[in-house]
Amino acid sequence: MSLNRRDFIGALAGATAVTSLTACGDKESASPQTLAPMETVEWKMVTTWPKNFPGLGTGANRVAELINTMSGGRMNVKVYGAGEMVSAFEVFDAVSRGNAQLGHAGAYYWKGKIPAAPFFSSVPFGLTASEMNSWLYHGGGLELWEEAYAPFNLIPNPAGNAGTQMGGWFNKEIESLADLKGLKMRIPGLGGEVFERAGGLPVSLPGGEIFPSMQSGALDATEWVGPYNDLAFGIYKAAKYYYTPGWHEPGTSMECMINAEAFYALPEDLQSIVRNAMKVVTLEMMSEYTAQNQRALQTLVDEHGVELRHFPDSVLKELKVLSAEVVEELAASNELAGRVWASQKAFTQQVTRWTNVSEYAYMRARNL
Repeated sequence: MSLNRRDFIGALAGATAVTSLTACGDKESASPQTLAPMETVEWKMVTTWPKNFPGLGTGANRVAELINTMSGGRMNVKVYGAGEMVSAFEVFDAVSRGNAQLGHAGAYYWKGKIPAAPFFSSVPFGLTASEMNSWLYHGGGLELWEEAYAPFNLIPNPAGNAGTQMGGWFNKEIESLADLKGLKMRIPGLGGEVFERAGGLPVSLPGGEIFPSMQSGALDATEWVGPYNDLAFGIYKAAKYYYTPGWHEPGTSMECMINAEAFYALPEDLQSIVRNAMKVVTLEMMSEYTAQNQRALQTLVDEHGVELRHFPDSVLKELKVLSAEVVEELAASNELAGRVWASQKAFTQQVTRWTNVSEYAYMRARNL
């Protein structure tokens, strides 16, 4: 089930057909499905990322570029980094109200508004990037995501994936769960709740505030994304140990939410262009991270002396138990969150059987 124009027809009644049209078109006489050839739809995209930040910010730019190009100039999307138009954590409300037509972000930032939202970004010890995309596009995930965002006048879409992230930066070695107690760590989403249950103090900060907070001592530890982005932020200057794996975000899906009224005011061909641009970026971003992370990791270790560490199995096992508690409690607290988790949990159990006999088995063989 995908949302359709009929669901929003009441909201559109009496409104002008297309907002922010330029050139010689008459706004009052235009119809949503009869955009004149010389008219241009002007859209704004706000993001939770620093302007032009590698991977995430440039991924948002790429969505806009594709829409502008594929529409043949009939659409023009202008991208605003965090803080340029609204702050990082105001993106959801800005798009919901129609102050911007697009918002590129991570769904876990909106848990306070939609309890089910974190399930559409990443779940600790959950789906990998390819598995997440499979659940969204072929396992009913996208339909549930649309249901969750519909009351806010928003249409969500996957628009990038950073893959399995790193476990974070620390200034001491983590040898047991007790080593996490009392640490102030930037870690958002469900991972942050698990960290808190382990005795840590999670802090939610936008990316641009991470390095100064580490440098000043306001944070004891942080996670961000992976080597590609962490190198760009210079986090290695403020922390010594770099831990893997990113148990908290095994396959983080990025989102590009669309203001529903603006979307359904477009002709169907432009609607298709908008959504397909996001699909393209989902593929491109994952490819970019795979290529760039390995180069950046080598730079961090070989040139900057970063000490790569693996969380002990004992720590991961305890974190996995705590993660299950956090996720199940969230699912029990909200009807929609319960349905979303039931869908994703069932898909995880099914797809793991295939992943174990395909990719996991192959990786083991390749490393013999």
